[in-house]
Formats: sequence, C-alpha cells, structure tokens
Amino acid sequence: MQKIKSLMARQGLKSPQESMTDLSPVENLRIPSKEELRELREQPVDPQAEQEIINSIEEVYFSGDSFDMVQHELEKLPPELNLQELEEYRDKLKRQQAAVSKKVADLILEKQPSYVKELERVTSLQTNLQLAAVICTNARRQLSFAKEGFTEASLGLLANQRKKQLLTGLLKSLRTIKTLNCWLPQEEDYPGAIQLCLECQKAASTFKHYSCISELNSKLQDTLEQIEEQLDVALSKTCKHFDVAHYNKVQLAYTLLGKTQTAMDQLHMHFTQAIHNTVFQVVLGYVELCAGNADTKFQKMQYKDLCTHITPDSYIPCLTDLCKALWEVMLSYHRTMQWHEDHDKEEGAPVTDGNSTLETDESAFDRSYVKKKLEHGLTRIWQDVQLKVKAYLLGTDMSNFKYDDFIFVLDIISRLMQVGEEFCGSRSEVLQESIKRQSVNYFKNYHRTRLEELKMFLENETWELCPVKSNFNIMQLHEFKFMGQSRSPSVSPSRQASTAHSADMPLFKQYYEGGNPFEMHIDNKEEETEDVLASNGYESDELDKSIYQDYDSDSDVPEELKRDYVDEQTGDVPVKSMSRETIRSRKKSDYGLNKLNAPILTNTTLNVIRLVGKYMQMMNILKPIAFDVIHCMSQLFDYYLYAVYTFFGRNDMYESSGLGLISSRLRTTLNRIQESLIDVEATTEPAGAHGTSEERKEKVPSPHLSHLVVLTASETLYGLAERVVATESLVFLAEQFEFLQSHLDTVMPAAKKPFLQQFYSQTVSTASELRKPIYWIVAAKAIDYEQMLLLMASVKWDIKEIMSQHNIYVDVLLKEFEQFNKRLGDVSKHVRIPLPVANVLWEHCIRLANRTLVEGYANVKKCSNEGRALMQLDFQQFLMKLEKLTDIRPIPDKEFVETYIKAYYLTENDMEQFIKNHREYSMKQLTNLVNVCLGSHINKKARQKLLAAIDDIDRPKR
Repeated sequence: MQKIKSLMARQGLKSPQESMTDLSPVENLRIPSKEELRELREQPVDPQAEQEIINSIEEVYFSGDSFDMVQHELEKLPPELNLQELEEYRDKLKRQQAAVSKKVADLILEKQPSYVKELERVTSLQTNLQLAAVICTNARRQLSFAKEGFTEASLGLLANQRKKQLLTGLLKSLRTIKTLNCWLPQEEDYPGAIQLCLECQKAASTFKHYSCISELNSKLQDTLEQIEEQLDVALSKTCKHFDVAHYNKVQLAYTLLGKTQTAMDQLHMHFTQAIHNTVFQVVLGYVELCAGNADTKFQKMQYKDLCTHITPDSYIPCLTDLCKALWEVMLSYHRTMQWHEDHDKEEGAPVTDGNSTLETDESAFDRSYVKKKLEHGLTRIWQDVQLKVKAYLLGTDMSNFKYDDFIFVLDIISRLMQVGEEFCGSRSEVLQESIKRQSVNYFKNYHRTRLEELKMFLENETWELCPVKSNFNIMQLHEFKFMGQSRSPSVSPSRQASTAHSADMPLFKQYYEGGNPFEMHIDNKEEETEDVLASNGYESDELDKSIYQDYDSDSDVPEELKRDYVDEQTGDVPVKSMSRETIRSRKKSDYGLNKLNAPILTNTTLNVIRLVGKYMQMMNILKPIAFDVIHCMSQLFDYYLYAVYTFFGRNDMYESSGLGLISSRLRTTLNRIQESLIDVEATTEPAGAHGTSEERKEKVPSPHLSHLVVLTASETLYGLAERVVATESLVFLAEQFEFLQSHLDTVMPAAKKPFLQQFYSQTVSTASELRKPIYWIVAAKAIDYEQMLLLMASVKWDIKEIMSQHNIYVDVLLKEFEQFNKRLGDVSKHVRIPLPVANVLWEHCIRLANRTLVEGYANVKKCSNEGRALMQLDFQQFLMKLEKLTDIRPIPDKEFVETYIKAYYLTENDMEQFIKNHREYSMKQLTNLVNVCLGSHINKKARQKLLAAIDDIDRPKR
C-alpha cells in the first residue's frame, strides 16, 4: 500500500484522504468521471495477479520526488537496441501502470461515501457562518444605541469613586514605604542592620507591583550582601582580639541570617589566615628593620624563605614577638570556644511549644555542628602554629649562639609546647623534632667547644683554692635555679608562693584577661643574684687570728683532747657556734682551720659545675636529648678526673710498688677514658696532620700541667697544696654528681639507664680512690727512706748482750716525721687539709716507713737473738713516739714489721709454713730469713728446700 501511495505521488495522483483535505472550498472538489471509473473497472480483476504486477515494479520508482523515471529508463537501455525487446518491455510498463491505476480507482470508490458525508458537513458549516455574521451586526447596533442612552456624568462619578479607593490604598502603601528609611542602625550594630534590612525586604515584597519598590528591593538585596561582607570582616577581627560584646553582635547577626554553620566555616578560615598574616608581618618587620632599606623584595618572599634572613641579634626578640602574637590568636580561639560553651548552657533549656520544638531542633543541630567544628579546629590551629614556628626555628643555624641565648630559645619553645598541651592536648611532635634537631646540632658544637675550653682551663689552672662560703651549695648558682626556686635564698618567700601558685594554674586561665606568658623571662633574668664567694676568702678574720694563735702556741695538746676528735665528721656547722675547745680538738684532724668546712674547689671546678648546670637546663627543657646531654656531662667529669690523675697521680715508679695504690676499677676507668675521650695522637702528630674523622672529632688532646705549678719543692711537700686542691676538688665534684643522680635518673630514658648506673658505679665512685696514688707520691718523697736504710745498714745486729737503748736511726726517722708534720701544718695555713687527706698521707708515710724497716732488717747479714731483741726495741720506740704525732689507729703495717721480726725465732718446719702463708714479703726478705735465721741450724739440703719454696711463690709473680 505504501508503494502505491509513493507511486501515486510521483504521478501527480493523491490519495482519497488527501483529496478530501484539499477540497475545503466546494468549488475545488472534483469527482472522477464515469468513463474513468468504468475504464478502471474493466481492468483484470484477479487480485493476486494484480498484486504480483505491482510487486514486480522496481523499488527505485517508490523513491523520493526527485526521481526522474524517464532518465532512469533511458539509462537502462542496452548499447544495441532490439525493437522486439523494447516493445515487450514497454508492454510490461503499461501493465504495471494499469495495475497501479486500477488499485487507485478501487481505493477512491471505497472512500466515496465518506467523501460525500464530509461534503455535506462543509455545506452546513457555511450556512452557520452566514447566520453568525448577521447576529454580530445586530449586537453592534444595540451597543451603539446603549452608549448613546447613558450620560457621561454618571460614568464619571463611578470612575472617580474607583480612583478614590485606589488612591487611598496607595497612600497607605506610601506611608509604609516611608518607614523603610526612617531608622538607621548604629555603627557595628550588625543585628540591627540585618533586622531592618529583612523587614524592609518583607515590606518591599508586599508592594513589589510598584516599579519604584522593585528597584528598592534590588538595592536592599545589595545592601544585605554588603552587610554580610562587613560582617565577615568583623568576624575576622575576633581572631586576634576577642571581645565578648563584639562577638555577641556578630553571632546574633549570623543567626538572623540563618548562616550559623557558614559563620563557623568562615571563622576557621580567618584563624588560619590570621596565623599566616601575623607571623609573616612579625618576621617581615624584623627582616626589613635589620636590612635597613626600603627594598620591597622581602614582601614578595615566601614565609619560609623570609625566616632565613633573620639575623642572630634579632632572632630572640623576633621569636618572642612571634610567640606573643601566636598566643593572642590561640587565646582568641580559646575564648571563642569558651563563649560557645557558655552560650550552649544558656540555650540548653528544653522548649515544649510545637513551633519552638522545630526551632530548638535546628538550633541544637547548629550548636552540635559548631561544637564539633571548634573541637576539630583545635588540632588544626595548633598544627598551623607548629609549622610556622618550625619554619622559623630551622631557618637559622643556632650552633654558634651563646648558651644563655640558646637556653632562652629552648625556654620559649618549651613554654609554647606547654601552651599547645593545654590548648589541644598535643605532644607537639613537630616542635619537638625541630628543636631537637637544632639542640643536637647546637649541643655537639657547644660541648666540643666546652671540652676544648676545659682543656685550656686545666692547662692554665694553678690549683689554688677558690674561696667560697662554708655553706656553699650548687643550688645557689644561677645554673641550678631551675631545679627549684624555693631552695634559692635570692627569692623572697612571697614571690616563691606566687610563683608556685602561678605554676599550678593553667596558662589560659592565668592570662585569660590579659598579659602574655612570653613576657615573663626578661623580668626573671633581672632578679637573678648569686652570692657564693667568701669575702677575701675568710668568713671571720678575728676568729681566724685567734685560731692561728692557739694553733701556733698550743703545741702540746693533752691526750684527752686528742682522742675526742677522732670520730668527728666534717659537716656544715656555723663557725661562730663552735667553742674554742672544739676548734682545738680538731687541730690534728682537719688542718687549715682558716676555712673551716668550706668546700675545696678551684675556679675550673666551679666552671665545670656551672657547665653541668647548663647542660641540665637544656636537658630539663628538651628531654628527648637527655641521654646525649648526660653522656656529655659524664665526659666533663671523665676529663677532669683524667687530668687530675695525669697531673698529680701518674708515676710509674710508685705505681709499681705492689701496694695496690690503683684499684682495678680505677685502672679500668682510666683506660676507658683514655680510649674513648683522649686523643693520644694529637700530642705526637705535628700541627695540621690530624685526621678529620668523626672519631677524632669526639676526642680531646690530653692536657698538660701548667709550668707555674711546681711539684718538686720539698718545702711545699712537693706541691701538696696543689695536690690537695686538685684531688679534693675532684671529690667535691663527684659529690655534686651524686647529689644530682636522682634528678638525672628521672629524665634518663629507661633503655639508657644502665649507662648512668655504670657511670656512677665505675667512674664517680672512684674519685676518692685517686687520693692513694696522688698522696703516695708526696709520702714517698717527704721522708728520706734511703737515709734510714743506710743508717740501719751501719748497725751491728750480732751483739751478745741485750741493749736498753734504741738505735739512732729511730730518732732520725722520728725527726723526719716531725718535720713532715710541721710542713703539713705550714701547708694547711694556705689550704685546709681534710681529715681523710691527712689520714691518707700519714698512712702512706707510716706504711712506707714500716716497709723500709723490714727492708733494712732484710739487709742484715748476721743477727743474734740479742740483735732480734734490739729490732723489737727499736720498733716499739718508733711506735710509741709515732702515736704522739698521729691519731691513726691502728698503725698501718704494724703487724707487717712485728711478724717479720718474730719470724727470726721460727724453726725449720715453722719457717716453711711461714713462707707459704706470708706472700706479702718479697723474695729477698724471705730469703734473708732463711739464710740469717736458720743458716747455722739447718743443713744445706733443708736450706735448698726452703729457698725452692720461696722461688715457687715468686714464680707466679714473674
């Protein structure tokens, strides 16, 4: 069917429906003639044959209107024409055309009843239209007649009444509009301005049909947007200086706008911007001030690059101002949170009204959002602060800063970390890591310089007494004030109380209404005072004079008084409270009463103690580097100990005496110090030949004793004063380290505590052990033991009768001891000799004297029983006189001599057992016993047996 329609369209034919549509005017209708219909009906009537003919038509004939059938058929003609074929093809086309026409005719006849019916409807419509035209003509005629029937006056009255009503409404509207400009809000009254603007918008929406009001409504919207911009500026001002009244207005304004959550988002953005702008402006101000020119290149720099242009002189003031400014921002945030907490409590009461319940739910949601936003913002704000301060800290190399300046920086950062902990509970890992980097870098450089400085001090130290008060305590030094102001006499009790009270109060409460936690350091520095030195080295000149007079005149002290002081211990007893008898009783126990009980230390010792205090300050502020600091503190002590030993205790001849002067623990400690701290190569290599390895950098060359210190003069007991000052200052230093042990233990990391325990057990505790080797050298030179051996060698021991008079060598030896005692007293006039030192000196001298006696007895070639009795007489005389000179009981090595003398009376069997049990005697001394005592009583074989036993004992020693 579709193909038939397409073919009809190409042949100029139309379908019945189209034909009917085109026949809107009656005169355009065309009914097929009877001849046409008849001709069409005479065509073959076989539908199937007819359909096959139609289907045989080529598809191209059913294409678009632009198809040219004639051209198409001509193009199909073969090159050589055949008339018969052309006629057959023409007949085929005619049959196809006839079939199409027949089909069209059938379709037209099929729709003819509908066509007739539609034609009748069109005719009826034409009649109705003509009737409507008549009615309209009559209506116009009647309206014209009515217009002429009414007067213009009546219609005028009606028009005026309507106009009156309209004008009355307009007047009312104008009066309302007039109120839009009758009240202007006060300055910064943002809620009032917004309330007025909203009311105006509401009124304007009522009269929006007026053109003037339409324009006003647009301007009101612009005004509201301007108010919001001004409100945002006002909100940003609260980031630096929080004002409750101002913030109340801002929050109420945002509530009226219904933008509480938006306000909170904006507020956090402003806080972030405020932190950046604040730190940038502070640093920029110092950079431009130090640059001294109006160069604007700094303003275009990034903050991190700007921090690298801060000079060392302006570093601390800039850091202080930076922290002050950041404190103001964080305090504003804290007060903002406090305002919202108080505001939530006020609005937290439930409302039962239906409409109010909905509003309460919305406000509760807003409050919840604000609370979460503020709590989340704490960490974010503090993180921004840390990053800004970190950039500032790492922007400058602080390795060459002065110690006080660096401690001041640490103190500021420590206070800032305290602020962060109170602000949001943060451990300030960013700040800790950055300050740790700077501290480790600084401390390595600082400690290296201090070690070299200590070497210089030790090499220039004359080991003279530094006069300090008898009640001197390291807590009185500036460097240890941080351990507790309450123990410092320079701080008043009222200030102590206020300081303790303020220390317990959180910073945000303490400075809530005003002030700044970063302003307190300058004030404290001005108040620091230190009074530890004694005036002219004396605490009471009159008392000193009386003591000297008594000491010089009272040469013979009764035995009762001698015994009284033996068990007394030195302690901090006020000088004025001591009786003259007590002072006399201490004459022999503690030499040098001019500085009774005052600590013995040198300027170098005091400097080391101050260094320890400084190290502890740094460690107290920055606990992560506690181990590094304590390790360096131990090196200070190690180097001081090694120097004292090197200067006064190293003497191979006396160390090899076999008396165990240096314990294995002390020997191990000295070896460890030499291996780990002392740069031995530096003393042998020429200048410039030293390596630059890290291991060499950690070491320090061994110090050299100052040439001003003379240790060879017998008049000064071979530098005894210097030796006492050096040794006892080391002991005092060890005591201070022991005093600080508990504090160091609290800050030392648990994993490193074994190092601290080993340092105290292996090093600090060995300080007093240096007394033996150091004072041994004095004792070995103070008395002429060689002269005594010569005198003993001239004595005849093979006498035949018992003597009642001792030998002269005993008197000579006692005179040597008296001379030693006198020199000891002379030295004590310059330096107090503590009781332990005096005891060590006397013990060494007596021990050496007794061993010299045994050595002298061992040199005897012949000896009788009477000669042995004379030996005992000499020794008893020596002991009796010696006990008057010294208070040491029992006399050292007394049994050593007595046992040796009594060994002369032993039999052969007893002698063999004696040799095995008494290995403290030398091979020579034991051999002498065998040869002299038993030589005439035993045979050669027995003698050889005893000598072989002696040799067996001596073999392991070799």
